[in-house]
Amino acid sequence: MAERDDLTLRAYDLVKTFPPGERFELSAQVRRSAVSIPSNIAEGQSCGEEGRYLHHVRSAQGSLGELETEIEIGKRLGFISEKDFHDAERMLTRTGQLLHGLARSVRRRRLQRAGTKLSLLALSAILPVILLALARSLLALFQT
Repeated sequence: MAERDDLTLRAYDLVKTFPPGERFELSAQVRRSAVSIPSNIAEGQSCGEEGRYLHHVRSAQGSLGELETEIEIGKRLGFISEKDFHDAERMLTRTGQLLHGLARSVRRRRLQRAGTKLSLLALSAILPVILLALARSLLALFQT
C-alpha cells in the first residue's frame, strides 16, 4: 500500500476520536481531504497527458495542504493528542515530499517530450537572467 494511502487511513483513524458533534463537520472535511489526495493522483495518472497529470498532482498537493490545516485545527480544539498530531505531521511531511518529487518528475518528463524547441525556449527565457548575473559578477570583479 502506498504511503499516500497510509495517510488516508491514518486520517480516518484520527477522526474516530472526534466528538460526535464533529462527525459531519471537521471530521467529514478531514476524510474528504485525505481521500482526495490518492484520488487525484489516480485520476491524473489515468489521463495519459503530462499536463493533466501535473494538474491533478497539484490538486493533490492542495488537498494535502487542506488536510494539514484541518489536522492542526483538530489539535488546537483538543480533538487530537500531541502524539497523534506528531505522527500525522510526520506522514503529512513525507507525503508532501513524495508529491513534490512526483510533480518535479512529471514536469521534467513533460519538458523532455516537448523536445529541443521547448528547451531552447526555456533557455532563451533564462538567458537574460544568467547574463545579468554574469555582468554583475564581472563588474564587481573589476571594481575591486
